[in-house]
Formats: sequence, C-alpha cells, structure tokens
Amino acid sequence: MTDTVSQPEIREVNRIVVRFAGDSGDGMQLTGERFTSASALFGNDLATLPEFPAEIRAPQGTLAGVSAFQVQVSDHDITTPGDAPNVLVAMNPAALKNELSKLEEAGTIIVNRDTFEERNLKKAGYEDNPLETGELSGYTLFEVPMTSLTKEVCKGIEGIKPRDAERSKNFFALGLVSWLYQRPLEPTLDWIEKKFGKTPQVVAANNAAFKAGHAYGETTEAFDYAYEVKPAQLESGEYTNINGNTALSWGLVAAGQLSQRPLFLGSYPITPASDILHELAKHKNFGVQTFQAEDEIAAVASAIGASFGGDLALTTTSGPGVALKGEAIGLAFNLELPLLIIDIQRGGPSTGLPTKTEASDLLMAMYGRHGESPIPVIAPYSPGHCFHVAIEACRIALKYRTPVMLLSDGYLANGSEPWKLPDVDSLPDITTTFTTETNHVDEDGNNHFWPYKRDPETLARAWAIPGTPELMHRIGGIEKEDGTGNISYDPSNHQKMTDIRQAKVDRIANDMPPTWIEGDMDADVLLIGWGSTWGAIASAVKQARSEGHKVAHAHLIHINPFPRDLGEVLSKFKTVICPEMNMGQLSRLLRAEYLVDVQSLNKVQGQPFTTTELHEIILEAQGKK
Repeated sequence: MTDTVSQPEIREVNRIVVRFAGDSGDGMQLTGERFTSASALFGNDLATLPEFPAEIRAPQGTLAGVSAFQVQVSDHDITTPGDAPNVLVAMNPAALKNELSKLEEAGTIIVNRDTFEERNLKKAGYEDNPLETGELSGYTLFEVPMTSLTKEVCKGIEGIKPRDAERSKNFFALGLVSWLYQRPLEPTLDWIEKKFGKTPQVVAANNAAFKAGHAYGETTEAFDYAYEVKPAQLESGEYTNINGNTALSWGLVAAGQLSQRPLFLGSYPITPASDILHELAKHKNFGVQTFQAEDEIAAVASAIGASFGGDLALTTTSGPGVALKGEAIGLAFNLELPLLIIDIQRGGPSTGLPTKTEASDLLMAMYGRHGESPIPVIAPYSPGHCFHVAIEACRIALKYRTPVMLLSDGYLANGSEPWKLPDVDSLPDITTTFTTETNHVDEDGNNHFWPYKRDPETLARAWAIPGTPELMHRIGGIEKEDGTGNISYDPSNHQKMTDIRQAKVDRIANDMPPTWIEGDMDADVLLIGWGSTWGAIASAVKQARSEGHKVAHAHLIHINPFPRDLGEVLSKFKTVICPEMNMGQLSRLLRAEYLVDVQSLNKVQGQPFTTTELHEIILEAQGKK
C-alpha cells in the first residue's frame, strides 16, 4: 500500500494581487518580475508596482530596507496594480511588519519561518513573535521554512555552500507562488538558464530552489486550494511585458529612425531615470550615441551641442537634475533648438525620496526658467504609452524647434504592463529638413542666411547644420534680432521675440487632438488628471459607472499648450476634481487659465492613488456617501 497525496481543488478567479516583500538583497524585484513575465506569457493582463526601499543601504532585516513588488494579474482589462494584495509573501519579520497593513482583510500570508528568530524580530520592532501571539489569526497563515528547505535541496550541488544556497530562497518563494496560482514553470526555468548560464552552479541552485518551492505547494497538503486566472481577451497581436523606462527608450530609438537623425543622449545617472541611459547604450546599431556626463549641467550642455550639430538630442534626469539644468534649458529655448528633456519625477525636494513616486515637477516644467521661456510639456499615462509619448515629444521638438519637457514618474518608470508591439508602418513620419541654401535677399540683391527667419505656419526658425557652405551664422544666449539673429538690445525687438516664442508654443495646439474624455457627458462630476493618475482614475470611474453613477473622466497628455477645446469641456460640468500626486499644481493652472473652480485632491506619500480612494471621492461628490 502506498501513500497518495490529495490534490487541492483549483479555483478559477478573475484576478489576483500578489505582493512579494523582503530585504533589498532578497531579490524581491527579481521574484516579482519573473512572476509577472510568466503571467504575461500565459496571456493575462497585468499591472505592477515595484516598491524600492527608501534606504537602499539600510542594515539587513530593518524596516527601512524592505523591498516589495506588487502585481495584479487578471483575465480582463485592468489599469492598476490593485489596491490591496490577496497574498503577501514576507521573507522576514521586517517585511511582514512593513507590509501587513496593505493586505486585504482575511488575506493570505506566506512567511519564511526560518527568519523569525530573536535577532530579526528585534530589528523589526517586534517584542514577541507574531507567528505565535495570535495577532495574525484574522489571516490565512502559511509558515514555510524557505531558507532551510532551499539549503537542503542545494546540498548536492558542487561549489554551492550553504550561505550561497540561501541566496536562492527567493526562487523557492517564486516556485511556491507559481504553483499556488498555476503559473507555467518553463519561462522561468528558461530565463534562469539564460541569465546565469555562465555560472552553472548558480543555475543549478536556482532551478533546484524553484522546483522545490513548486513541489512544496503540490505535496505538503498545506493548501486547500490553488487558483487559476484565465488568459485575458486582449486585442490580437504580438505582446511583450514592458516598463515605462524601457518603453521610453524604445520610443526614442524609434524617433531617431523616424526622423532619420542620429540620436544623442547626454545624461548624468540619477534615480529613477538611469535605466534609460542603460537601455539606450545597448542600441548603438541604431545610430544611438550616449554620453555619461560628470554632472547635470555638462549632460544638458552636451545635448545642446549635439542639437546644434543636427542630432535628435535629449537629456534624462529627475527633479533635482531639472533644477540644475534650468539655465541651459533656457539657453536651448533662446537658441530655438530641438531638445528633449525627460524628467522621471520622484518624491520630495532636494535629495528627497529617490525611490518613491510623485508628480511635483509640473510647475517647474512650466515656469522653472528665468525670463519668459515657455516650453511644451507632455506626459505619458501608462508604461506602454511612454513609447508613443517619446515619439510625440520628438515630433514637437523637431517641427517647432523648441525644447520639450517630458514628465514621467517613478510609478510609470518601474511599473509594467503587456504592450502590443506597434506596426512600424503606422508610426508617424517625423523627418525634418535643414536649411541648405540662403533664405534672404537684401536691398542690394545679396543673398544671406537668416537663422531666425521663420516658417509662417509653425513659427519655427531655420535650422542649418554648422559647416553648410554660405550659411555661417552665430547664435548664443544674448537676445537676437528677429530674422537676422544679430545681437539686439532693442526693447521693442525683445518684446517681439518674446511674443513670437510664446505664439510658437501656442500654435502647437493646432495639430494636437481634442481633449481626451470618456464617460457620461451629461454627468455633474468630472475627474481630470495627467500622468500616471490615469490608471486609478479610469478604474474608479469604471467602477462608479458600473454601479449606476454618472461621472466623466478627462485626461491630459499635452499640458503646455492645453488642448484648444479644454475650456469648453471643463465648463460643461458642475464639479471638476483633479487628483494629483502633488499639492495641486495642475489645479492651479486650470483655475488660472479657465477661471473654473477645480477641486484639488492631493497625495504626496510616495505612493500612487488607489481605486478605492478615488471611488469614495466620486461618491462624496455626488452626495452618495
């Protein structure tokens, strides 16, 4: 007679939200990314929220060093990583204490029991072991000795010491959760082979731990149920899982090809923008040049030089870097050269919160230069949308001969979603032409090149590559005479140039789409947002409308200039609410421009809005709560 293992019931659910948490050295980001990738290959819709520790170098086992990764996987269209996780995987006491409040009521907790010893409990601020006190009795708790089991399965692997084997415990956790939610194993096993192929012992250890975690779930009979999320009904096409920074990078590469110009990046590495530099450095085969500067000013100055030389030039940074680059951006504005400034926003002033998200640089993007120096401002709304916004920003910069500020944020930069690969033929033509001949004849019949002679439609000035025969010209930071480009101290000329540069930005609205608005146009309540607030607003509006409430949602991609019909749109609604991850910056702009009583909903906690937060606001605005 042989013992048999009873198989748990597999329950089909329409979505799951899983949160992995542990030390910054525990590989939680990697674990979350692998679970996400397997789900993407399975065909689910998904959205992720990587949570990096505020103190990257915090001592092991402390609250400040907790790293987390949340992912929502569904069989239908979703726009957020979920409000509250169904399952929390906590690799140590600090992770449990830090993340428990985020878990849904009566949710599932999976802990690495081996780490709940006196030293780690003390670091996390526990007086007693929470696994033994009963304080977790309201949850479904699974205590799994992940560390010891990982060491055990790695015993026979040559060259792997117990301490080395311990590093694979995140793959044990991944294997267990993969079983719990019926994720395919092959994608992760293939990835391990590709990633660590040069060190066979590491491949063996990670494979062993991953398979052991899966087998643990399958054989221990500790779990009454496993769960399955069916593939989502996504639009047909070829998809990849992509985060915002990668999508931006690919969009920039595409823009270089579409414009038929070399792409130049001058950048000083700064969190959370550094990944764009890393990604673009891989694409030299597409004519991409990357320059890692010693400081922010050198970075933007190099990009201005590249633009003057005829390249499609950009610089990447975060809020503190934009502050440092301000004068140079003003120079590019005065020179009227195409230049893309990508600001991946982060929390707080000064050093602030480098790993936490915020959207507090809007007013700096609008007004953060001395003098009257307006530049276009544009913002993506999702990780995948970053690709298309990068192309649009380059189009505007090239067509109108102006710097453009692109405002992403840490939530979009690090978050991911399934992204349908675009048809290359559907991408816009953004080729630009240079002036190659003289463009002005004086009273004596002599031919000249006037660098500030403008296109009558766009007001863009003539752009000539240095070295073009007979087109020698001088440009610099001192005010120019309209047309000739000669230095001018004439008061009336300065007024004229200031007016022209503002008018040029205003004309961009002529080839922008109308305001993007969805929902009930006869509603009393409108939610308007920009940037990464789109996902939570869209989800909350969808939920409210499914409950029978009338509400509309407008979202701004182009912020300077605003869409031409925005004032008319806002005037149709009695109540306009603007959720922002700042203290009300877009609200101020809308009130000033359209004299509409826009109500601010502000959040500066380093966290994105949740659907629940905004759903409650909608109900309150309608007197339903």
